[in-house]
Formats: sequence, C-alpha cells, structure tokens
Amino acid sequence: MSIELYKTLPRWRNRYLLMRHGHSQANQQGIIVSSPERGIENFGLSEVGEQQLAQLVAEWQWPAPTRVVHSDFLRTTQTAARVATRFSLLPSVDTRLRERYFGELEGQSDARYPSIWALDAEDAEHTEHQVEALSAVAHRMQAVIADLEQQEDDETILLVSHGDPLQILLTALANKPLTQHREQTALLPASITQVGA
Repeated sequence: MSIELYKTLPRWRNRYLLMRHGHSQANQQGIIVSSPERGIENFGLSEVGEQQLAQLVAEWQWPAPTRVVHSDFLRTTQTAARVATRFSLLPSVDTRLRERYFGELEGQSDARYPSIWALDAEDAEHTEHQVEALSAVAHRMQAVIADLEQQEDDETILLVSHGDPLQILLTALANKPLTQHREQTALLPASITQVGA
C-alpha cells in the first residue's frame, strides 16, 4: 500500500517500507502485549501470521529491501526474518521500533484499546494508566528514520514495527496532529506502507 499523501514530503535520501508484523499470538488471544518483559521472548506469529508472511514473500509487490530493521519483540523479529531470508539480508534490531507501552493495561483484553485512543484524541501528552504518550512514540519512531537518513543513501529500508507506533509515525510524517492518529486507515497485520524517496 502506497499513500499519495507522502509524495508531498521533502525528498528523502532513502525509501522506507513501513511494515506491521504478521498476525500474532497476542492478536489471536485478544490481549495487549506491549512490555519487553513479555513481548521479546513470547507471543510470536500465529499460524495465520505465518501464512500471511509466506504469501507476502512469494508475491512481493514492493521495491526489494536492501536493509531490514525491526523491533526486538518476537512477532516483529519473526516477521523481519521471513522477509530478510527472502532477500538474503541480515536483519538488525532497533529497540526504538518497539510496541507502544500500554502500562497498566498490559496483559488485559485488547478491547481496552479504544479507551486509550479516546484519551489520545484529547491529548498527545497523556500518560493515563502509565501508557506511553503519543509524543514519546512519535519522537522515537521519527528518530529511527532521522538516523538512517544520516547513515544511508539511496537504500530501500524495511522497518518492521507495530500497529500503533506505525500509525503514530505516519501521522507525524504527514504533519498532522498526533491526536488524529486513529483517523489513519488502520494498518492490518503484515501490511506495508511505502514512504520516502
């Protein structure tokens, strides 16, 4: 999926493929897994997610990546590995691509997400229930791209992250208020959005 909006951005040195991990065991169980303590070693891809990745790499429709960078959560690590193997690349970890931390909601039903998103729509700085603020997520996600722009030139870089952080990043890149991040089209598991050069 490529979004016309991002063609209005200033020219970047690299192309970025922003990818949400494939369907995960946390998605399957309907629970929030946002802490490194639980997400790095557990809650990897579900069988559905494995099938999504197999189909995705077999029918690849985007520019071939020259680098793969991913969150260190198991679901993103496994997703990145499937794509990296397809293109004979060695993936690398950047912890700034981690899931947004949902604080006290960790391990609870994902039916709790809308209550946080309602607060998000009012205040990009809120940390209600010890949830990571939108502004903090946007800062770390944009910093990944800023650093890569300094280090690389004319590369196609696949960034494998999570739904909320990617929607927040796309909102920031579009110069929209972060409070509008849920107005972005929802990013489906294993979906890719191309931005940049």
